[in-house]
Amino acid sequence: MGILADAALAAGGEVIGIIPRRMVARELAHAGVTSLIPVNSMHQRKQKMADLADAFIALPGGIGTMEELFEAFTWLQLGLHHKPVGLLNVAGFYDPLVKFLAHMRSQRFLKPEHFETLLVEDDIEHLLDRCARFNHQPVGKWMDRKLGAR
Repeated sequence: MGILADAALAAGGEVIGIIPRRMVARELAHAGVTSLIPVNSMHQRKQKMADLADAFIALPGGIGTMEELFEAFTWLQLGLHHKPVGLLNVAGFYDPLVKFLAHMRSQRFLKPEHFETLLVEDDIEHLLDRCARFNHQPVGKWMDRKLGAR
């Protein structure tokens, strides 16, 4: 995350850091971010990031990236937000994950319309373009087709 923040700052971008206070106390906060927002917990961190985000894009990463990706994807599926969720599939990094999600769809654990909302591109410009054009008509997981949202 630090390398990405440094690159964004070097290009003249704005970087908002949201970090639990106990990580600030351990001196893990990036000192050069445009704005640093300390919070009390990881849950508050994720909620604040979700509130501020226009979109959610996962770059190749570890288990924390997966956890945050799936939370954003689940929230989209549940209709808790209507923002794009995407994967930047650098060098095919996410190919096995996309294949697994397709397997979940084929086994009817993931609805096709929800599977299709996940934006996957190997080129950042294409992914950003798809995010800009994203116009999700909510299909909540537990929508009653006759009565609307429960």
